[in-house]
Amino acid sequence: MIKRIKVGMASCGIAAGAGEVLELLQEMAGDNKVVEVGCIGHCYAEPLVEVETDSGDYIFEKVQPKEEDLQKIIDLDEFSRFQPHSPRVDKERQLITSLAGKIVPTSLEEYRANKGYEGLKKALEMEPDAIVDEVKTSKLRGRGGGGFPTGLKWSFLAAKDSEQKVLICNADEGDPGAFMDRTLMESLPHQVLEGMLIGAKATGARQLFIYCRAEYPLAVKNLNIAIEQIEKEGLNIIDGEPVKIMVKEGAGAFVCGEETALIHSLEGKRGTPRYRPPYPTDYGFHGYPSAINNVESFANIPLIVRDGGENFAATGTENSTGTKLFALAGDLEYSGLVEVPMGISIGEVVYDIGGAEPGSVKAVQIGGPSGGCIPAEHFDTPIDYDSLTSLGAIMGSGGLIVIGNNRCMVETARYFLEFTTRESCGKCTFCRIGTKRMLETLERITGGEGGPEDVELLADLGKKIIQGSLCGLGQTAPNPVLSTLKYFNNEYLAHVEEGHCAAMECKALVDVFIDRETCIECGQCIKNCPVDCISEDYVIDNEICTRCNSCIEVCPVDAIARVAKGGEVSVGN
Repeated sequence: MIKRIKVGMASCGIAAGAGEVLELLQEMAGDNKVVEVGCIGHCYAEPLVEVETDSGDYIFEKVQPKEEDLQKIIDLDEFSRFQPHSPRVDKERQLITSLAGKIVPTSLEEYRANKGYEGLKKALEMEPDAIVDEVKTSKLRGRGGGGFPTGLKWSFLAAKDSEQKVLICNADEGDPGAFMDRTLMESLPHQVLEGMLIGAKATGARQLFIYCRAEYPLAVKNLNIAIEQIEKEGLNIIDGEPVKIMVKEGAGAFVCGEETALIHSLEGKRGTPRYRPPYPTDYGFHGYPSAINNVESFANIPLIVRDGGENFAATGTENSTGTKLFALAGDLEYSGLVEVPMGISIGEVVYDIGGAEPGSVKAVQIGGPSGGCIPAEHFDTPIDYDSLTSLGAIMGSGGLIVIGNNRCMVETARYFLEFTTRESCGKCTFCRIGTKRMLETLERITGGEGGPEDVELLADLGKKIIQGSLCGLGQTAPNPVLSTLKYFNNEYLAHVEEGHCAAMECKALVDVFIDRETCIECGQCIKNCPVDCISEDYVIDNEICTRCNSCIEVCPVDAIARVAKGGEVSVGN
């Protein structure tokens, strides 16, 4: 007998059409049986529907809003049954995401029924120092990218004697391809808030802020609902005093992920960083001592306090304990959110969990635009803070983009640097001007106008920008360039010495040709060309062509291909 039907309604599910599936299921099965849940991480299989029955649970993938299909699900037929691939099940270790996609995100009752707020209950019976010591024992390091020990940071705030202390959750997730924090806030808002309330007890903070970018409307909505429930139940009463919790929507500036810039924005000022010291724990929000932690960091706290710091530290490595969330994207089979123990190798994540074909991957970009590109020959490297740093990358917040062999690493570096250049606040010269000069140099190289001296200039500029920039944005912006220069220098030299892009991605270095011997003259390329550069006799005018790939994608016989500028296309391309 069916107990209830759960529809994954996180942003990934909604984008895949889960809203229509939910609405139709509610009509067919009844509103009381169909509920909205969060994301279980298998974003590649959305929309996902799980049916809870007396005899077990059944999950269905890629569900479409069709009555005949949904009826099969209600009847528990074998239609589109979802079977997670076994390597992921074997490698993944779900701790902080164990309830994601299993409970209704905004149901306080369901969260409590699954050990929710047991950590807070325990913390309220402990002395603040004991809570801080438990977090120190866990060796939890900040999951926002810096990796600073969370317990140590809390001890700084706890030691301050101030009329007001502030605890801030940094939910300004802005890395391209990253969605770890969004998923946690959408799927488990109560878990994030429980971690913050425990932090309030440990540090003496009585004002809590969640700085969340406005591009996350579902996360903001679920957080506000959860806050209202907390206040109604009195769960925000710490030592007899109410703790104020507020969600602040940011405007989407990447630099506001830096803590002092975030504080400025929270105060209503322009989001720009300032010199440190003083550090926020000495002088933060409106001058009050403040501590800032990432969403994932707070989500770990309830487990640490409830089950003990030693239990948490048993997972992972000596200096990188616990698990880490990664947002898998790029050239792989199974994109989505994954939680793995620290110390797992890059290759295990890319091949076993992500499903990328061995030999098809050139590199991974770890740490977002501030991270570095690690080549496939180093995929045996364990994922921990120290090992990644030694390779010229950083853990970052958890974005992991898989780069296939068909990608140009010079263009990849240009893409990420374009992002950080645009997001620079402009306060310091090294970042404002230095990143712009680096971007212009990369554009010359990808545009076929670069020389060997440009490669040397990139290396020189990158080191100086790191040394001279005020905040973490400028100090890490050159990483994608410097890491690709280190590991893929041959691609840079091919661009500047031979005018050749092996991946055929740099538009100025390639032409597009139609192989007339293979072409069947179906007209699809002509119909789909957005700039009308293909003549009636199937010849492409490369002076007009924008290299958008529309013709290549629609050609039914693969008669169209990119070739080196001035080259010829062979039969069968």
